[in-house]
Amino acid sequence: MNQALVPYLQRRWQQQARRRIHQADLAAAAVLVALTDEPEPRLLLTQRAAHLSSHSGEVAFPGGKQDPEDDDLIITALREAEEEVALSPKDVTVVGELNQVVSRFGYLVTPILAVIPPGLSLAPSPDELDALFLPPVSLFQQPPVSYFERGSVRIPSYDYQSFHIWGLTAMMITEFMNHYWDCQIDYRIG
Repeated sequence: MNQALVPYLQRRWQQQARRRIHQADLAAAAVLVALTDEPEPRLLLTQRAAHLSSHSGEVAFPGGKQDPEDDDLIITALREAEEEVALSPKDVTVVGELNQVVSRFGYLVTPILAVIPPGLSLAPSPDELDALFLPPVSLFQQPPVSYFERGSVRIPSYDYQSFHIWGLTAMMITEFMNHYWDCQIDYRIG
């Protein structure tokens, strides 16, 4: 693995104050924000299966609800990524937690920033996903194609190939781009 991306992200991670939300009534969940370690890093995203009862067809990071046997949220994110896209935890270099967010379904979501080697043999689990894809990080450094706006919320949305990236996933990406690549993408979360 080219180690240039890992030290860069670690330095930036150490410089960031991270938002922590303290609401005991929310179920804990974690997602893996995994970037490929290559000159043009790519971001690992999935499209949830159309047959699922919640979030069907939506673009998301690999991740899910914390299980009682998960020692921490990093383990949750790694376990979910292995289940959903066959990403082995041994191939993941974890950088740390990003800003927590609350989903519209009442989950306290902790994004886990990580780096993975390029060219891994990943496969979407047909029970949970219709696809996985790896858009370049540079896509998210550009002005968004549109915004989702409701009340005081304004979240960018992006298109990549046939995938529409919006909602909580787009918000987490936007915060990440603004804090780690000094982008100035406008958004409001409330």
